[in-house]
Amino acid sequence: MFAAALIVFREVLEAALVVSVVMAATRGMPHRGKWVSLGITGGVLGAAVVAALARLIASSFAGAGQEIVNATILFIAVVLIGWHVVWMNSHGRKIAHEMRATAKSVATGERHMSILAIVVGLAVMREGSEIVLMLQGLWAGNNQQLPIIGGSVLGLAFGVATGALMYFGLLALSVPRLFALTNGLLVLIAAGMAARGANFLNQADVLPALGTRLWDTSFILSDDSVVGKALSALVGYIARPSGIEVLFYVVTVLAVFALIRLTHIHFHARAH
Repeated sequence: MFAAALIVFREVLEAALVVSVVMAATRGMPHRGKWVSLGITGGVLGAAVVAALARLIASSFAGAGQEIVNATILFIAVVLIGWHVVWMNSHGRKIAHEMRATAKSVATGERHMSILAIVVGLAVMREGSEIVLMLQGLWAGNNQQLPIIGGSVLGLAFGVATGALMYFGLLALSVPRLFALTNGLLVLIAAGMAARGANFLNQADVLPALGTRLWDTSFILSDDSVVGKALSALVGYIARPSGIEVLFYVVTVLAVFALIRLTHIHFHARAH
């Protein structure tokens, strides 16, 4: 029971933290609940499909199919999150003004939320498929399935509750601080996803490692611990990173901030 609860809690926590940051970042946007719910539903269905096709996926691309699929999911999410951060930085003041002035949201919000629904769906799909595959392993090696089911439900409840606490904590901030913090967190989430995607491609022998274990902080905080998993989801923490992971992390952060800078220059030029 404990093993199942821990597996589900850790994976749900990672997805829940991403969802809570996205929800907080889109405070005041039209129909965000509908779009996020669609994203979660699509992610759950996608996770079921990926888990059902796990053997076929794993055997494709010369046995590296699962790693390539995981990397593809992560890189799509990185692009969409990066686009969101750039969009929010260029429209954030307008949204804040609309929220203070009236109950109406900006006209472009619907389109914006449809994109973020995909981000939520991808996060849920990746973590959900891992939950199914890991629980299948526990199920196959255990004659008592009831404790596994009970542990899974318990882990799900605690993971969702932790994500909810994160969300309400973010909502306690003022609107400008909320936008600044959530945008910063989203940049780090995207960078962490890019690093993990690079690691998957390295495992598939698509990318070189560029050095293994550039540093090791696992004696302070392990990747496998609950806190380590939470920091991995929020800021891309890696206890023993390879060179390719660090490279993709840094390049992602620099690329997003460069795009933000370019959009600011563009809007200032248009204003004048």
